[in-house]
Amino acid sequence: MAAKRWKLKRILKTIWIATGILFTIWLFYSYESDGVDKSFLQSNDLMNVEDASDYYLFTPKKEFKNVVIFYPGAMVETEAYVPLCRKLADQNMMVYLIKMPWRLASKGYNKPKDLHLLDDDSKTYILAGHSQGGKMAAQFVYENPDLIDKLILIGTSHPRDISLVDAQIPILKIYGSKDGVADEGFIMKNKSKLPKTARFIKIEGANHCQFGYYGFQLGDDKATISREQQQKETLNGMVSFINE
Repeated sequence: MAAKRWKLKRILKTIWIATGILFTIWLFYSYESDGVDKSFLQSNDLMNVEDASDYYLFTPKKEFKNVVIFYPGAMVETEAYVPLCRKLADQNMMVYLIKMPWRLASKGYNKPKDLHLLDDDSKTYILAGHSQGGKMAAQFVYENPDLIDKLILIGTSHPRDISLVDAQIPILKIYGSKDGVADEGFIMKNKSKLPKTARFIKIEGANHCQFGYYGFQLGDDKATISREQQQKETLNGMVSFINE
């Protein structure tokens, strides 16, 4: 009888491990970039594009002041945020799209400091992130309050476990009315963790995954606007906030 129980436990453990592996593989597949035009990664007369080991870098050839550093969402392929970052750079700002270890911002959120991306005092530094990327962007500002000039949180209910209520920098939060991962209820519940001066932009019909270019995300709701419209409204909100 004991031998049968041991055998059953072993079978169940094997099934549990196999299920976990298959689920992880599915996440990597579902969160791969989709529909990203390769032209966004090509340099031209106005923009230089660099595909480095730690980031994609978009550098305008005209003089610029603003530098944006963008953190991807958890498990999402970095390239999924290339369209948004390239369009930001087209507004005459340098943009770093950070490549996170294992696609997890929690493992690489200190890269801007480690790679000395914040060393030019003549520039204005804007840190932005989507989902877990937003969580870790908030964490970076919490730990390094004097290094970032502006913070943009996209599709995230964070900060949740820390408070930025005393932050002295402008903060913008962008969220979607159809976001099933970072829904409006959780976002408003954690509003007290941000300064009273923090700005909120609600995009009607926007969901979680359309803030990037990747597949369906578990727990998300169906958007009632196109990905292009959601990206356009996100871009407009970010550019207006950055240029103020």
